Amino acid sequence: MTSSSIDRATYSIGENALDLMVLEKTGFPELFQGHQVVREGSLDNETLAQNGFEGSSAERFSQAGRVTGVMRELGPTSNMGMSDGFDFMAATVVHLFDSPDSVHSWMYDIFLKDFEDRVGESVGQGHQLVSATRLEPAGFFDEAVGLKVLQGGVDGLISSTVIDFRVGRLLGVVFIGAVGDHDRLDQVVQLGQILEKRIVSVVLGSN
Repeated sequence: MTSSSIDRATYSIGENALDLMVLEKTGFPELFQGHQVVREGSLDNETLAQNGFEGSSAERFSQAGRVTGVMRELGPTSNMGMSDGFDFMAATVVHLFDSPDSVHSWMYDIFLKDFEDRVGESVGQGHQLVSATRLEPAGFFDEAVGLKVLQGGVDGLISSTVIDFRVGRLLGVVFIGAVGDHDRLDQVVQLGQILEKRIVSVVLGSN
């Protein structure tokens, strides 16, 4: 399959197919099988804006070509110790856009830019965005960008490694959160490739 044929195939994807793309808990790496599902389901523009940076709006996301999305997030159980280096959460998200070009623009003009512009600012829940460092994820079928985001709060540092990757007019997002200052690029690439394979299988199965 070429990139252009995948692009065309994603135009036949409807919103209902997104549920089939996000990973079930059993699809996550072994490391997270003891975690629990803490958030899952539809992620429309209104919900995304409410959970985004201050000033985010559903209108802005809609104008950027985003239609909707679905997500599943795993978090720690109550008996897990939050010690330095512990990977306390992981998530997969699939967003649907109106075109592959809109996915590209979102990756650079919203995902990367919003984080980089807010370094040093408060991001809620008593946390400050300490740094946002660009990463170069490899091994994806099409375009992919990444960030290592470091937040500080009263309980210390938390790091999130995030990758956005494009499959036609779909945007896959994967991230892992760790206690302390830790880069999880290799693990997030692995998670992203699992999600990418799942997305492509659903796209091709729908035609």
